[in-house]
This record gives sequence, C-alpha cells and structure tokens, in this order.
Amino acid sequence: MPAASPRATDPGRLIDLMWNPSTVVGRSGATVAGIVEAALTIADADGLDAVTMRAVADWVGIGAMTLYGYVPGKAELVELMLDAVVGRTYEGHPAPGDVTPWPDAVRYIAQRSWDHLLAHPWLVEAPQGRPILGPGVCRTYEAELRPLDGIGLTDLEMDLTVSAVRAAVTNAVQWQNGLAAARRRTHLSDDQWWALHGPRLAGAMAGEELPVSSRVGQSVANAGDPEATWHFTVEALIESLSARLTSRSPAGRTKSGS
Repeated sequence: MPAASPRATDPGRLIDLMWNPSTVVGRSGATVAGIVEAALTIADADGLDAVTMRAVADWVGIGAMTLYGYVPGKAELVELMLDAVVGRTYEGHPAPGDVTPWPDAVRYIAQRSWDHLLAHPWLVEAPQGRPILGPGVCRTYEAELRPLDGIGLTDLEMDLTVSAVRAAVTNAVQWQNGLAAARRRTHLSDDQWWALHGPRLAGAMAGEELPVSSRVGQSVANAGDPEATWHFTVEALIESLSARLTSRSPAGRTKSGS
C-alpha cells in the first residue's frame, strides 16, 4: 500500500472511488477509470516513481488541478491502481477454485502471481501496509481462498497460506527485478560478473573457514535463481500443510497413536 498522505484523507471518498466510481464524463472528457488507466500505462512503462499527478494529468489531457477533482491525491491514485491491477490477476485465466486438487491450486496461485507481477513490476515497488479495500483485491482474495476452504485448515491458516505464497513470490519478483536492473546497469551477464569478481573474492577470503557456504555456493554455480526459490518455498509449504492435515484426520491420529 502506498505511504500515507501528509494531509488528512477521507476514507469514505476512497471507498466510493473504488466501489462506486462515477462513470459520468466531465467537461474535461475525463473519468476516474480513464485516469487510473493512464496511470497504469505510465507505471507499466516507467515504474511507479514516474506516476505523478502532473504526468497523469498531461497523459489524460487535463490540468493538474482538474485531476484533483477526480482523485484526491497520488496516495489514493496508487491505491486505485493497485486494486485495478490485482483484480486482473486471473483475467483470461481459470479461477483458482477451478484447479484441483488443492496443492495444484496453491501452485497455480503462485505461478499466476509470479507471471502477473513480472508483467507489472511496479507492483512490488509499492510499500506494504494496511490492506487495500477495493473490489479487485477483495475478489482476488476470495478467489484464492476458495480452493483451501473445507480441506481442514482453520480460517487463520487459510489466510496465512495465501499470504505466505504471495509474500514468497513478491520477494522473488523484487529479487528478479533487482537482477534485471543490475544486468542493465553493468552490461554484464551473471556469468561475466562472477568471472570478474570470483578471483578477487577468492583472494580476499583466503584463510576464511567457510566450508559449508563454499560447498553450497559451488553446487548452485554461484547463480541466484529467484524463480527456483519461490518454487521451493511453495513446495515446502504444501508439504507442511499436507502433514498438518494428515495429522488431523482420523487415520492420521490413529497412525500416530494419539
């Protein structure tokens, strides 16, 4: 969620903009939906920092002060953007509830989140905070909970499962975006970067006793892999949940002797 605005905000106004946006075209020819789409176009092309009220107003073709008549400020605009894009996570794709069994649904949620965040990398630039209360976020949350409903998890465990999957993927996308930025900045591939830094690092670390990290580092060829990391995390989560559900089943309790 975006950082808090330095001025007092009207939560009711933002809720209305999210759930009941006016479709009336003003004298300027603008609508809230059109303004949000313009901001999304800028963010997808140039990142979240490029989204300023002036830039959006120029894109829409209205004055900056006129824009404030539609959206109170950038903080509210960013929330509208986030809600709109999160609401499109499964657009053109099956809903998570249509994927069975539940472990495959969890994997599917993670994969769609990864693909969607990579398509809109600015999404992971927005600082996290209180939940966004718009229809896009609420409907996506509902969709991701449904394959977990009734399998034996508590409501809290269902929420934590969805949150853990999204957190793992979000962290991986932040890492992936950072790698891409470093490759562009240095004009070096990862192999080239290691070829330059490896020998100097080996000399600097001479005498250090790091047997485990040295062995593990060599085993993964010194290459970080964000996608493999979230896959591992999600599989570990599924294994943990499966074991928890088995222990709660009558057969599981009998087998454990409890």
